[in-house]
Order: sequence, then C-alpha cells, then structure tokens
Amino acid sequence: MPGVGNALTFSKLIVVTLVMFGFGFALVPFYYKICEVTGINAGDEQALVKNTQVDTGRWVTVEFDANINESLPWRFKPETRMMKVHPGQLVQVEYDVTNISDRPIVGQAVPSYGPQRAAAFFKKIECFCFTPQTLAAGETRKMPVLFVLDPAMEEDVNTVTLSYTFFDMSKKTGAIQAEVTRGG
Repeated sequence: MPGVGNALTFSKLIVVTLVMFGFGFALVPFYYKICEVTGINAGDEQALVKNTQVDTGRWVTVEFDANINESLPWRFKPETRMMKVHPGQLVQVEYDVTNISDRPIVGQAVPSYGPQRAAAFFKKIECFCFTPQTLAAGETRKMPVLFVLDPAMEEDVNTVTLSYTFFDMSKKTGAIQAEVTRGG
C-alpha cells in the first residue's frame, strides 16, 4: 500500500495550496478595509489628490524679463513674456540662452522682482539661477524655472515681474579653480 500514502500526501498538498490561494484572494478586500478604517492610503485616493492651496478666485499676471551683462556674449530671452497664474499654482516657464562666442563661458543668473515686496512670495522650486551655467561655444539651451506664488501674497499685488540678469563668471570661476589647484 505504498501508493495510497503518496496519493493522500498529494491530496493534502493540493488542498493546502488551494486554501493558501483562496486566503491570498481574501486578503485583498481585507487590506482595503483596514486601510479605510485606519486612514492609510490604499492607492485609490491618489487620483483625488489636488492642491488645496491654489487660490482659484484670484489671478496674478507674471511678466518675465531677461538681461545680459554687457561683458557676456550670450543671447537670453524668456519663451513666454507674460502669463496669468493663480497664487498657489505650480508653474513652469523656460528661458532660451545661447552662447554666441567661440569659447565656453560660465554665466550666473541673478534674479530680481518687481515690486520688490513680491520677492518674499515668489517661491522657486527649480531654477537655472541656483548654480552657475556653463555653455560651450555656440551652444543653445532651454533653462526651466519652476515656481509658485505664495497665496499669502498681498491682495493688491496684481502683477509681478521676474527679471534675470546673466553675468560672466568665467574669470571668477577660473580664479577659484586656479586657487584650488594651488592648494589654497
């Protein structure tokens, strides 16, 4: 009767496998119910997430300006000159910059705001002005700015101008690199 014991063991293995498979299916609704009761995000709610900080009842005109210091042989301009945004809205704009010289140049953009008091409410998340930019001879690049206007900005500010001026940092960068190379 050695064959009967093997058949019984095989039958038990099949039953255990089916029970485990059924238990796995039963866990899915159980998981969602636990997430619902405890407030843990089960994943379904992610589609419903939206920024509640956006002031949809208010528009602010944002103007974009671009300048080059006279010693920098670059062309620099915003792709968009002006747009209307809601305070709290996440916005991305791009600037085009071209090195028109025959050598690589390091430039640094310095922002300014008008009116000046708007600077405290202009929150840049990503900006080419955060770090020096090196452009190869003849190189053209798009440079993004990702920002939000803080909804706490005064109600009487209806227009904000974001202006950048690029300065040639090649000599300063070269002097810093020479200093590092000398060990100073």
